Amino acid sequence: MSSTVTSAPFSRAVVNSMRKLYPEALADKSWDNTGLLLEAPFDPLRRNKNSVLLTVDLTKAVADEAIERNASIVVAYRRVDPIIFRGLKALTLANSQQQSLLRLAAKGISVDRRLQVYCPHTAVDAAPGGLGDWLADIVTGTPADSSEQSSIKSAQPSPLPTGSSDQVDPFQEKKSLYSLRHHPSKSGSSLQIGGLKFGKTAHTRQAITPVTNVPGLEGAGMGRIVRFEKPQSLTSILERIGQGLGDPKGFPIAIPQGSSVDEIKISSVGICAGSGGSLFSGIDVDLLFTGELSHHEALAAIEKGQVVITLFHSNTERGYLHSVLREQLLETITDEWEYLRAEERGKPGLEDAEIEALDDGSIEVEVSERDRDPYGIIIAQEQ
Repeated sequence: MSSTVTSAPFSRAVVNSMRKLYPEALADKSWDNTGLLLEAPFDPLRRNKNSVLLTVDLTKAVADEAIERNASIVVAYRRVDPIIFRGLKALTLANSQQQSLLRLAAKGISVDRRLQVYCPHTAVDAAPGGLGDWLADIVTGTPADSSEQSSIKSAQPSPLPTGSSDQVDPFQEKKSLYSLRHHPSKSGSSLQIGGLKFGKTAHTRQAITPVTNVPGLEGAGMGRIVRFEKPQSLTSILERIGQGLGDPKGFPIAIPQGSSVDEIKISSVGICAGSGGSLFSGIDVDLLFTGELSHHEALAAIEKGQVVITLFHSNTERGYLHSVLREQLLETITDEWEYLRAEERGKPGLEDAEIEALDDGSIEVEVSERDRDPYGIIIAQEQ
């Protein structure tokens, strides 16, 4: 075997695929830390399955799941925050979030696990057809698999002010109070936007903050603004959001005092996955749709006559892994892995174990079953 230290060929195929789908140049590098954040050396004698685990957050539970699945690489949508975000002076078990990486590293040495972690984060948000457009599709009832785009008018981006089974959803009632898991369950994991019953609604859309430094990716940028040709009832938008994001049993909404949900009409929507506070600063829309806003940001919005819908931070993100990224990544990896295997086989001096690894054409892409938003909803039950 060559003495050169390198990562597993399959993991390289996954990273190459993610970079093709979501170029890292799209990410907001002014604050975001994206890319390959944990790289492990390849040991062909103790290799993992050709398996990818998708997650929003890399928690201890998800790290356990990756190890149990014998996955080669974790694609964690959000940066491994704050583990590898700012400059590190220490990496210790005393930090509960750093434990995830340390445990993966330890398993890589002691029990034959070679895990890597790749984080795309805002590159997924900004990409055309990425997370921002997926949320816009939900708001507008646009089928993701529709080839008809006549009712969606292309708006030229312009700078804007910025500042599980087949069973029932798995919550079990054990007491008069129970926790509602406010994130997509297995029963909703196969939901496709193409299944929306509302039909697409004529609208224009554009990025809130366009990204113009990546040729060939017109329409890329952070957040989305949707403008409907005809005003939409707030109730219809709420129904679309509920169906498109796994039918949560409730989510926060703020409306101007003196208004009624049934009477409000919406002509424009500002959309941001995760936390939209800074991105929404200065935009003039009727509805702000995001994962979370601070108390003061929400109060300021309704004082201006705007409506706010929030779903908890990661609940605006997790459904994308199920509905879009899993199949998209599987298709791209299939081509990339075939190309990389052919390229690697041509190198001299390969040992039998390395050849065996390259002969393995299997590919698996799965979404974590343990990834979840830290917040749920407690509903009081009448005795």
